[in-house]
Amino acid sequence: MKKYAGKGVYGAIAIGRISVFKRQDVQVKRIKIENTDEELSRLEAAKERASAQLRIIYEKALKEVGEANAQIFDIHMMMLEDEDYNDAITEMIRGQNVNAEYAVAATSDNFAEMFSSMEDSYMQARAADVRDISNRLIACLNGSEKESRLSSEKVIICADDLAPSETVALDKDKVLAFVTAFGSSNSHTAILARNMNIPAIIGLGDSFLTEIKDGAFAIADGFTGTFITEPDDKTLSEYRKKQQAEEEKKKLLQELKGKENITLDGRTIDIFANIGSADNIGAVLVNDAGGIGLFRSEFLYLENSNYPTEEEQFAVYKRVLESMAPKKVIIRTLDIGADKQVDYFHLEKEENPAMGLRAIRLCLSRPEIFRVQLRALYRASVYGRLGIMFPMITSGAELNEILALCDKVKKELDSENIGYSQSIELGIMIETPAAAMISDRLAPMVDFFSVGTNDLTQYTLACDRQNPHVERFCDTHHEAILRLIEMSAKNAHENGAWIGICGELAADTTLTKSFLRMGIDELSVSPSFVLKVRDAVRKTDLSK
Repeated sequence: MKKYAGKGVYGAIAIGRISVFKRQDVQVKRIKIENTDEELSRLEAAKERASAQLRIIYEKALKEVGEANAQIFDIHMMMLEDEDYNDAITEMIRGQNVNAEYAVAATSDNFAEMFSSMEDSYMQARAADVRDISNRLIACLNGSEKESRLSSEKVIICADDLAPSETVALDKDKVLAFVTAFGSSNSHTAILARNMNIPAIIGLGDSFLTEIKDGAFAIADGFTGTFITEPDDKTLSEYRKKQQAEEEKKKLLQELKGKENITLDGRTIDIFANIGSADNIGAVLVNDAGGIGLFRSEFLYLENSNYPTEEEQFAVYKRVLESMAPKKVIIRTLDIGADKQVDYFHLEKEENPAMGLRAIRLCLSRPEIFRVQLRALYRASVYGRLGIMFPMITSGAELNEILALCDKVKKELDSENIGYSQSIELGIMIETPAAAMISDRLAPMVDFFSVGTNDLTQYTLACDRQNPHVERFCDTHHEAILRLIEMSAKNAHENGAWIGICGELAADTTLTKSFLRMGIDELSVSPSFVLKVRDAVRKTDLSK
């Protein structure tokens, strides 16, 4: 038995035999040619064949992973017509009198290297796209294109990496899991795997492929990123039990998927999902959440070595909104500080960081950082249904300052002729007792409240949520907390705002009935809890 550690990009467990993915090696030789016009004609014919193949793959992806994720193949078709890419190939054919295959391969290497050298991880992942379309073009030039074949039984596909077109071209009914030596969570292959609901592990390293054998028995744990070959009986038994538990959850999903979140006496509530990365969208969709009630944007900062640029943030927000459209996506602005520290922010050490410069206080203290995020959010808003949520509010003065900055950003975008949605919802988190106590004054200024029960509990009970010694004193069901939530709900509704809960208590089904009685409009939970909460809602009768 041998274990390999990688990164899980879609949480599920697969048990079965390995099929090592063998792509046909494309041998490209430099050949001197005499007639460059004839070579360019060959190139054009190959581009037409490649484009037709990509159109077929696009149609397949459209059915399997939806329009937003199938768009990569539209992008591949556009890349085939990219002026810089084609000019480089043409100039090499004409200038060096070389065959089209060699010109395409050399251009592919140059462009892939350019993308790989970029600091932005998203752009680095585009190197694989360039190689993908170039290999397809070369195969069309030399007539070596072949369909991938799998065995009759379901298998765990192991490869160095998989191009997006290779991922979609495989018969997913024969695939138990994708496991690759390389790749990144930003790659389109990882995105497609998540949206195809196929367990996937990436980044197992160089030695992985040299050590595994075709047909060997293996376990792929997409939750932890663990890959096990030739497991012993004890390990296999443990994983079969885990797999069975997951199957039970899937059965629950099938029974509840598409059903309304409605109580026995007819009260309807929204059940949304909390996520910390665009990579979690697949989990939101497969668990049938009604939208995203909390997108933690601080992970863009936590995972970076420098401040994420406006363009980097815009690309992520756009992707989330497009993937979820027309469902609502609520993105929380930067919540750095306290237990979430980032070196490049150079925050001073604080005796009590939970009470210090964090979240909205940090944003208002460094408006240049806040402005970049607001611009990215407003620009992305045209691609879906956006709500922007501001954390750690304690006063109306803070909220006025935030709204003034939003107005300033909108005026900037207007002056630059950059569009943004006119129907963005603005809301605040109720996570301090101060916000709950003055919720009657804050509600007229916003469209919605979302209760962050983790911090509201911490600040109400004076219990540090990071301190294990006070855990027994931290009663999450404390009457004071429930009263503050109920007060906020009452004040929200009286002033035309809606209210949700996005903290851990939202998933506590022992409180579901209480929250519904308070008038809570939305519960946002981890994707895996969506169906559990839906089940609790559908079993509740508020008339009793």
